[in-house]
Amino acid sequence: MLWTLVVPLKPLAVAKSRLAPAAGGLRPGLALAFAQDTVAAAADCAAVRDVVVVTDDPEAGAALAALGAEVVPDEPAAGLNAALRHGARRARAGGRPVPVAALSADLPALRARELQRVLEHASKHGRSFLPDAAGTGTTLLAASPGHALRPLFGGASRAAHRASGAHEITAADVDSVRRDVDTAEDLRAALLLGVGPHSATLAGMQATAYTYSSETRSGSVLLDDGTPVPFDAAAFDAGGLRLLRPGQRVRIRTEGEGGDRRVVFLTLQTFPDPV
Repeated sequence: MLWTLVVPLKPLAVAKSRLAPAAGGLRPGLALAFAQDTVAAAADCAAVRDVVVVTDDPEAGAALAALGAEVVPDEPAAGLNAALRHGARRARAGGRPVPVAALSADLPALRARELQRVLEHASKHGRSFLPDAAGTGTTLLAASPGHALRPLFGGASRAAHRASGAHEITAADVDSVRRDVDTAEDLRAALLLGVGPHSATLAGMQATAYTYSSETRSGSVLLDDGTPVPFDAAAFDAGGLRLLRPGQRVRIRTEGEGGDRRVVFLTLQTFPDPV
């Protein structure tokens, strides 16, 4: 069974509002990066036929269309559940018996194989859902052919979906499909799982300390692919560090590409990010 996924995304200017205290001006960019990594991983899943993104944001629409998603405007403009019903109708236009699943747009650590396991479980039921990592919300709601999606997202949606008769998916080892991001704490948890490239560029990626001078508080790190990237005293100070030993695992955020790439901050794995 090949699924059509419906991914809703608010306009970037208002998306991920609970990240605002920690992310500041990075918040719209993070919202887009989360969606890009979500859509890219979903499109790479062997159980997914296509991805429909429902959004009125032109920047997000263009970026996600470049990843192969079909982008449709949020014509109802009546909230999340209305947008999901609209996307499901678009997927099933003309009476096509298409299995449809609503997927959260803020799953930056999403793994295609884990999503495939969830959808394989969903294919055994008429309607089914996967609770989020917090255990109160929902990150995926699926409807097999012949069954309406009937989304009930918002607030305690786990209880709402269960009360509606949807089967709760309890598959193991699908943490990346459950890890949505609303707060800085959520983002740190996603980073520990390992986020996709778009989110990693903005929110931080893992590296290994390579060189360090205590006199200049500068040095370099090695990315996991072996690429050396320099950091200066400002990047070192931004991470709240006092000392750094070559060989230590660190978390970094970078800007630029190729030879112009530089570290904006670096910190130890056990330290919180200056998100």
